[in-house]
Amino acid sequence: MTRPTVPDRALVELGRTEGTPDTLALLVRDQDTRRLLLLRAVLDAAEAADPALCSPGRKSRLRDDWSLLAEADHPQPPATAHPPGPPADTPQDPRGMSSPGPRAPHPSSGAAHPPGGESRDPRGMSSPGPGAPHPSSGTAHPPAGTPQHPRGMSHSSLGAPHPLPGTVHPPPPPPGGVGLSPARDRLFHPLTGPWALSCLHGLDGRAGPPDEPRSRRLRQDLAHFSAIAAVAAARAGIPFTVRLTAYAGVLTLPSLGSLRTATTGDVPVDVTHREGCLTVRRPGAPDVLVRLESGIGAWSGALAWTPVHALPGLTSAGGPMPLDDVDPYRVAPGPRHRTLGGAATLDDGDGKRWLQAWSGTEAALRTGGAHRVTEAVALLRCLVPLERPPGAEGRDSCSATRHEAFGALLSSTPQDALALAETLVHELHHAKLAALGDLVTLHHADAEARYFAPWKTDPRPYDGLLQGVYSHLALADYFQRRALRTTPPDSEYAWSRHARYRAQVGAALPGLVGSPDLTRRGRRFVDEMTATYERMADQPAPRNHTARAQAYVKAARALWTQRHAPAVPRPKE
Repeated sequence: MTRPTVPDRALVELGRTEGTPDTLALLVRDQDTRRLLLLRAVLDAAEAADPALCSPGRKSRLRDDWSLLAEADHPQPPATAHPPGPPADTPQDPRGMSSPGPRAPHPSSGAAHPPGGESRDPRGMSSPGPGAPHPSSGTAHPPAGTPQHPRGMSHSSLGAPHPLPGTVHPPPPPPGGVGLSPARDRLFHPLTGPWALSCLHGLDGRAGPPDEPRSRRLRQDLAHFSAIAAVAAARAGIPFTVRLTAYAGVLTLPSLGSLRTATTGDVPVDVTHREGCLTVRRPGAPDVLVRLESGIGAWSGALAWTPVHALPGLTSAGGPMPLDDVDPYRVAPGPRHRTLGGAATLDDGDGKRWLQAWSGTEAALRTGGAHRVTEAVALLRCLVPLERPPGAEGRDSCSATRHEAFGALLSSTPQDALALAETLVHELHHAKLAALGDLVTLHHADAEARYFAPWKTDPRPYDGLLQGVYSHLALADYFQRRALRTTPPDSEYAWSRHARYRAQVGAALPGLVGSPDLTRRGRRFVDEMTATYERMADQPAPRNHTARAQAYVKAARALWTQRHAPAVPRPKE
């Protein structure tokens, strides 16, 4: 994959902890392209996997799911009939490759499901033939069998994998007033990234023969792709019937909600979509009717259904913001960092507290600069609620971002709008820097932890130091602007936060600037960070706040030195 060029102008903007809409869009398009390539890697890994890992039946199901996604990428206008498909005896591979053999019977036709419990005709209708015009572009697709660029939502046949193209460009932004297709909306959703990485881990044959836990996790991961495709098709208005599986009694339809079955085992579930309504059939239980909400979530009167929460758009022009407490990939598996809480399931009180804080977040962000609203609108796609960390008191909370879940913010319930705004500024700058690091090599430092950072009790590697300084610099800028635009007591609180963050940056910045491991562009980036830090001295915090902040950093350094200095190697000269 060839990286898009990041112009110097964009590098300077980002070094200042800012970013115009064009610069932010560059980061987002690159992350979206990487997501499409990650999905293609999953499909290629499935084809290459030993049958013990991925059976021929599951490979066939992946083709069907991709076919459904491909149709959801360019749904026909509501009043337009689907174009005629190929002859009934020539079903189409989801990437334009013909394959012999009759089509499978539609599950709703009365025919029995084929063996395996997870098979279907993807739509109950024929797909457009090769060369059919794309409804949104008016251009014809290349002939069947031609490998497609990932932007075209086409993919080589699982039976004929091909290498990645030498040059991959970011997906173009949709035309003005036009949103993402339902397929891309699902694939670009932050929590699709952790799912895809889990699939790749499970499909990695180098890990040796799979044990039962790994095999079960992989089965569950691959089955989740069917749910992703079904949601995209439903959002596109495509009628279908699919057979899914509720693992351990739970079926999750990402961005819609989850269904609990009467038993805790693995249960086959038939899902039919017609005209915005899903009918969910479980063995030995009444059907559950689920109606799609506009944008996010789906409503049902059945107690077995739990919808995904949605908050209003951050701005009046924005769409609803998912507050997802049901997606099985919303937090990383395994041990958590000691300062992070686990995944939370919200009750009514939690939902109201989130709504109350979120409702004032735009105003709180804007007092720290209109560009803080701009970056939140551009980068934030999903909120994931966390439990409060053990022993948390007062305004204490926990938050995180995940590189593989670009666009997601994980956070415990915020105390108020200002606390949530502060969390957004902090975490979105981690996301900005991680996305920039995918495009530009900023340094060649190793991963040895040797640097002092006053916000951590343990030594930091150079990359961790860069991440921390960058997010704290953004917070120092945010609170300085807020202090200058508000009146007491708000301005006093903002000055105290600004002084603390700026003092922390000042203590750690020399370690960044003095590194010989910075690249030329990395040096430009860090120099711009330094200039931003120095410009803050033109409008200093009141002396009492500055004195307290400096005393805090001095105490943190003394404690750190006492604990670690003898054992930590000096940074390279």
